[in-house]
Amino acid sequence: MHLGATLRLLRVDAGVSLRDMARRIGVSSAYLSRVENGVDAPPTAERLAAIARELDVPPALLMDVAQRVSPYVAGYLEEVPGAGTLFLEIARRRLSGAQLTKVRAFLDAEFPVRAERGGAHVPPLGPLLAPERVVVRLSCSGWDDVLDVIAGRLCDALPGVHAGALVDELKRREEESSCAVGGGVAVPHAVFSGAPPVAALVTLAKPLKVDTPDGQPLRLVVATVDGRRSNARLVRLAHVARLSAHGLADRLLDARQPREVLSVLDELESLR
Repeated sequence: MHLGATLRLLRVDAGVSLRDMARRIGVSSAYLSRVENGVDAPPTAERLAAIARELDVPPALLMDVAQRVSPYVAGYLEEVPGAGTLFLEIARRRLSGAQLTKVRAFLDAEFPVRAERGGAHVPPLGPLLAPERVVVRLSCSGWDDVLDVIAGRLCDALPGVHAGALVDELKRREEESSCAVGGGVAVPHAVFSGAPPVAALVTLAKPLKVDTPDGQPLRLVVATVDGRRSNARLVRLAHVARLSAHGLADRLLDARQPREVLSVLDELESLR
């Protein structure tokens, strides 16, 4: 997984320059550039948390993309050793996403926690999709074909938005920062004033050889449209990157019907 691509995508989409972000988190712009381009190792958990605070996204999202353990979790395990035993029991039982959701519901009911800055609700992707906006095993010859299919499906849910205008906007944002986040996944996105949040998902019959940050060919495209620039939009992009880091493209590899895709996504998002 390429954490740097996700960091750059979120930073650019938030309208924060490389120099400004580096200043805010106390590093050099040269260092941050190397991280975003995958030259340097991912930042420490503390620096990831600082970046998350500046972007106003939950730090856990970036930790998950980087596949790091949150300092909060590590500290808690040191403070309460018995918690590690409980984690092992959960792993031994191999609880599914649906089963873990039941555990979460019990915890929320019995031991509620106070919301903190950076702990905002993560808007799920699933409700923005519908079977008619999920294309399974698309055969195409290039990236432009993928965008044309996506725009056609999305525009049915976006009154007044022309498919050509949507393709142009998706391409414009791609020029600002690549929408490929690694793991075989790309997340093209656009903002149209007043549009309802909506998404489309496309799996590819054959991997598409395009420029990606980790060199993996493209296998899955998740496109989103929002009506305004907002924190929820940024959090959703980070959430899709997290799903990608946890093998979203692989999980959808064998899906043959849109409802299979939605079912897998529902399970993956049950503990977002």
